[in-house]
Amino acid sequence: MSDLPNGKQCRGCLAVLAPDSFAADRNRPDGLQTRCRTCVAEYCAERYRARRAAEGKVGREKVEVPEGHKICRTCGEVKPHSEWHRRKSAPDGLATRCKTCRKPRDRAGHLKRKYGITEAEREQMIAAQGGVCCICLRAPAVHVDHCHTTGRVRGVLCFNCNTALGLLQEDPDRFRRAAEYLEGHAWKPTIVAQGVYRQPS
Repeated sequence: MSDLPNGKQCRGCLAVLAPDSFAADRNRPDGLQTRCRTCVAEYCAERYRARRAAEGKVGREKVEVPEGHKICRTCGEVKPHSEWHRRKSAPDGLATRCKTCRKPRDRAGHLKRKYGITEAEREQMIAAQGGVCCICLRAPAVHVDHCHTTGRVRGVLCFNCNTALGLLQEDPDRFRRAAEYLEGHAWKPTIVAQGVYRQPS
């Protein structure tokens, strides 16, 4: 299907190349584009830079990327494939931004989706608490706490206090009994019927 015995001649660089150096084009008699993949890429890059210049913006310059590496669209650094999350839908199977650049973006998205707050609002809450957990008043405030019934954000807690709320199922009565237990006033349950206990007066 090529126009020469040894391959196809590119109309851009005039080199005779193997058919797999050309992208497919169903409208051509031989089923291949007239320019090789390299010339098409350069042509597209020139058009891209011209379009960005017309918009008053600076286009990204072509960067040589070694095998097993990729350039990040956000930080512009060339990093090995291990620094990228996998994405099946992408042509190269990797995300467009490196793990370092994605982390703050993912964290901000998580705060907005789950709690309806921004990172700035979270930082304001931590500053209002003096930077520490509002229950133990010692450990750094890290985890956003919210009511699982209403969804209202209550504060920012440390890991241990946030876990304690979850383990006691956010039940105020359980916390009161836990406090009395720690103070030495543990109540002994009186069995009224199977599985039924009488509360102390």
